[in-house]
Amino acid sequence: MSKRILSAAGAALISASVLALGAPAAQAEEPPTGRELLDKCDNGTDVCVFHPKGPPELFVGDTHQVGDTSFNCTQDLQRSTIKWSETTGESNSFGVSLSAEAGFAGVYKVAIETSYEHTWTTEAMFGQDENVDVRPGEKGWVERGTEMFRTNGTYEMHFPDKFHDHYIWYQDFEAVGPKADAAGTITKKTAPMTEEEKAAHCG
Repeated sequence: MSKRILSAAGAALISASVLALGAPAAQAEEPPTGRELLDKCDNGTDVCVFHPKGPPELFVGDTHQVGDTSFNCTQDLQRSTIKWSETTGESNSFGVSLSAEAGFAGVYKVAIETSYEHTWTTEAMFGQDENVDVRPGEKGWVERGTEMFRTNGTYEMHFPDKFHDHYIWYQDFEAVGPKADAAGTITKKTAPMTEEEKAAHCG
């Protein structure tokens, strides 16, 4: 008798296990990407506002060469004038353009301007002439570190109907843009030419 009870109980456990394994798990809806949310700003939302986390932070970007390299193949000290110009653009978390005046770009620029009286620049061009004194057998060049602004904040978005199962969404956002009409940090450098450079430029 006891053997039958144990067998029946074991069969019940096995059946329950099979049912549990066989039942498909409920699939949660995938959340929208940040880009999908941004595209909905003022394009399906009741409210879309950008909340900056603080004023734009000014910093100097990576230093890099601008203009050509001057090679002095003479026996005298030479002053070379290196002309350069450079166009610097903005970048952000999602690789999208902030040049538009509507949608999330317009909301962002209005928030930055009204909160901090800062005009967001999506592209800035700057150039000038630099005199570099180059010794015999050396090369000279100019390096620039571009002045940039960085901002951080959060988009708050309210939907009249549920969007991906929510009425309200928040999306963090960071952007970096150039400071307009700024030379940045300018460094003039010289160094001895390599044998390959001498052969290429002084042969």
